[in-house]
Amino acid sequence: MTNAQLYSQIAALPEAMKSEVSDFIGFLQQKARKDKPVKERKFGIAKGLIEIAQDFDEPLEDLKEYM
Repeated sequence: MTNAQLYSQIAALPEAMKSEVSDFIGFLQQKARKDKPVKERKFGIAKGLIEIAQDFDEPLEDLKEYM
């Protein structure tokens, strides 16, 4: 069935049934997302990529007048 055929069938439905079709499409999309395998994450893979400065918690010079 083509997209055009689906669209014409949906367009012919009453508004209440269009809402049900929309809900069912949402259900199918959610079901499709669940079927995808989840990649297992490796703990510590980003270790050493981010460094925090020693003075991270120190007040900023720009904000001294407000403190």
